[in-house]
Amino acid sequence: MANRESSSHNTAEISSGANPRVRRINGLLRKRSERIREQMFIIEGIRTLREAPAERIREIYLTRRAAENLSGKDRDLVEHLSCERTIVTDAVMERLSDTQHPQGILAVVAMREAGPEELLGISTGAAAPRTAPLILLLENLQDPGNLGTILRMAEGAGVTGVLLTGSTADPYNPKVVRGTMGSIFRVPFLYREKAGDAVQILKDHGVRLFAADPRGERIYTDADLTGPVAFLIGNEGAGLTAETLRAADERVSIPMAGQLESLNAGISAAILSFEAARQRRP
Repeated sequence: MANRESSSHNTAEISSGANPRVRRINGLLRKRSERIREQMFIIEGIRTLREAPAERIREIYLTRRAAENLSGKDRDLVEHLSCERTIVTDAVMERLSDTQHPQGILAVVAMREAGPEELLGISTGAAAPRTAPLILLLENLQDPGNLGTILRMAEGAGVTGVLLTGSTADPYNPKVVRGTMGSIFRVPFLYREKAGDAVQILKDHGVRLFAADPRGERIYTDADLTGPVAFLIGNEGAGLTAETLRAADERVSIPMAGQLESLNAGISAAILSFEAARQRRP
């Protein structure tokens, strides 16, 4: 039979690419609208599966070869998750995977968007943040690779949260998810369609806004970044919109040699974030 269902160990088997579940996974991989509709996204590989919170994992798909090659610890992880496990053929996994060389395992995971308090590092019921907020506000940042890199970098720099605005890439795009190397599960982020709404959240909590602007008069290392701070990072080509620039308390620049006018958005975000981290170290 093309499709066999097995009740043992809550495991099903799929060997047909025409199976409705295969079409559904493809939809979640390739269509943002499907991810939004289901509030689910796809992760691939055992390493990312280890990083995912168990309570958010809804389904696991793996080949027999991948299942047999799992280490003892990873086998225990997969078997003890309270979700459905589905065995698929290598050919089906090729159709399901978004990578050139599938690792033979992927999972459907529930989305989770943080609230403003979590981004700002405020504990539930606390009157003040645990630490001075360090926020990145990304406006119309459209390259999934950039966004994945920024989310990964944000964890390393101690960024407390990321605000995504406008036409910024979908954080649940498979390329973004891979690029975060698991940080997508640890860095709080929140989407607001209008950058002005995101800016207002920050202003309401006393966060000082620094716009990354090649024309900024103050060099970033001369700014005091020890208090509640947000860096505003704009589109790869056009930069920040005029409205968002006007909302900034200050514009900071990164001095460069040569004939360059600006840096990649991800690199700029990293330089600014790690300078703030440096200034905050005891």
